[in-house]
Amino acid sequence: MSWGTELWDQFDNLEKHTQWGIDILEKYIKFVKERTEIELSYAKQLRNLSKKYQPKKNSKEEEEYRYTACKAFLSTLNETNDYAGQHEVISENMTSQITAELARYIQELKQERKSHFHEGRKAQQHIETCWKQLESSKRRFERDCKEADRAQQYFEKMDADINVTKADVEKARQQAQIRHQMAEDSKADYSSILQKFNHEQREYYHSHIPSIFQKIQEMEERRIVRIGESMKTYAEVDRQVIPIIGKCLDGIVKAAESIDQKNDSQLVIEAYKSGFEPPGDFEFEDYTQPMKRTVSDNSLSNSRGDGKAELKFGGKSKGKLWPFIKKNKPPPPPPASASPSAVPNGPQSPKQQKEPLSHRFNEFMTSKPKIHCFRSLKRGLSLKLGATPEDFSNLPPEQRRKKLQQKVDELNKEIQKEMDQRDAITKMKDVYLKNPQMGDPASLDHKLTEVNQNIEKLRLEAQKFEAWLAEVEGRLPARGDQARRQSGMYDGQTAPAVNNCAQDRESPDGSYTEEQSQESEVKVLATDFDDEFDDEEPLPAIGTCKALYTFDGQNEGTISVTEGETLYVIEEDKGDGWTRIRRSEDEEGYVPTSYVEVYLDKNAKDS
Repeated sequence: MSWGTELWDQFDNLEKHTQWGIDILEKYIKFVKERTEIELSYAKQLRNLSKKYQPKKNSKEEEEYRYTACKAFLSTLNETNDYAGQHEVISENMTSQITAELARYIQELKQERKSHFHEGRKAQQHIETCWKQLESSKRRFERDCKEADRAQQYFEKMDADINVTKADVEKARQQAQIRHQMAEDSKADYSSILQKFNHEQREYYHSHIPSIFQKIQEMEERRIVRIGESMKTYAEVDRQVIPIIGKCLDGIVKAAESIDQKNDSQLVIEAYKSGFEPPGDFEFEDYTQPMKRTVSDNSLSNSRGDGKAELKFGGKSKGKLWPFIKKNKPPPPPPASASPSAVPNGPQSPKQQKEPLSHRFNEFMTSKPKIHCFRSLKRGLSLKLGATPEDFSNLPPEQRRKKLQQKVDELNKEIQKEMDQRDAITKMKDVYLKNPQMGDPASLDHKLTEVNQNIEKLRLEAQKFEAWLAEVEGRLPARGDQARRQSGMYDGQTAPAVNNCAQDRESPDGSYTEEQSQESEVKVLATDFDDEFDDEEPLPAIGTCKALYTFDGQNEGTISVTEGETLYVIEEDKGDGWTRIRRSEDEEGYVPTSYVEVYLDKNAKDS
């Protein structure tokens, strides 16, 4: 089966067929190219999806990934990222092994096809030229024969005519002979050209054309084989990544099987355990006895469950905080009082003897000016716009202990790092002393002094946090120490007025401060004291102010203002960067002093 013998007369159809074959190959290349683009796009989308749900560094999400379920989800994200990488491998292999190879092959195929058909056209043109020569010699032979016949007939006519001269007859005879010779020459030429044409024609149909068509057939068969091999490669590229994709899926299954619900439950306990003990039973209070109504000792040790005390008297019930926290009007977070780090080794304040709560109420009610003390105390205990205290006093004991322990560990690591650096500098200095040509030992003194200062500073910081840690560990009930240390160990310089107001207190946002005792929640039975504290007279206005900028006032105790708004000033800046203002009788709070322009009433300020 050969195209040269079977399709010897189908030159044009073979040319169209081979062009169609090249078009099919180009179509397949385009298909593979679009497949690689789809794989790349799919891989990119998978990577973006994995990245979108990755935990952000130094964020709350990162802390959540200590749970086994979250760790499994993180492993799933990582395996999905690896899965996307395998689709990128598919795209790269298809591009390099199929698209690029076929693109080069198709260029070679076009050149080969062009060469074969050029050779075929050249053979066609040659046989057509031979045919034209044959036709031309044939027509010339035919013409010469006709002219020779006419010349012979004319000679015979002239020879038969008696009126024609002998010279004319001789002339006609010579002309006839010339024509006969020309016919003979044309005949010989025609015969020669005919033999040559027949030879060329046999060569064309039995040698040249079969050879050319055979080459075209081989070229077409190579193209068909090549496209089949490309299809096999197409499947192999996918098959090569199946084991790795299977490993990715196995990794997801393994991560799912590693989820431990008991461990996650334990982590929840460690994360939110407060360290407080549940409240005890209340003792019966017999009101039939003609005795002064006081609060039972057990009610004084009530838990700090919600940071609020119940006030019960004569059928009237109010939810209320410890007296120095003013109801519904907590101050904003101005700068906190001096940090305990200022006196890390200061003397510990002596524990004050607990007194019956009724005695404290009597003392409070007979000392009216201490109301201002409570207001100052509240401001001193407030936090700066949500800032965390250095000693983590806003956290429950157990959580505070964990944070302090973490801080101590970090400081110890930094100390060890600085000590390693000091040892390295010391060794380098010794080398310089033994070999002065390597460097000046005095040049390292400044660096060594700086490192020693850093070590001393870090040690003082560590001692400070260790003291806080010891304090909070002494408070935890699980450690059997029910005694509560006074925070005066570090802030012994606190004003006496603050110490007289209360020993244990709670910050305005409900978080726990460094002084927490079992008296944080009480049941108050003094109706007069309660009304007097809740119905405190509002502070008089001492001037006005104009808002220079808009302030949202999202934190507790602050008030929102808009630019250009005019309000009343009821308490000027005490040096903490906050000014207390009022918009109406029931709407007041703190704003940053830099956000307002204050116009104080001179008479009110002097009084």
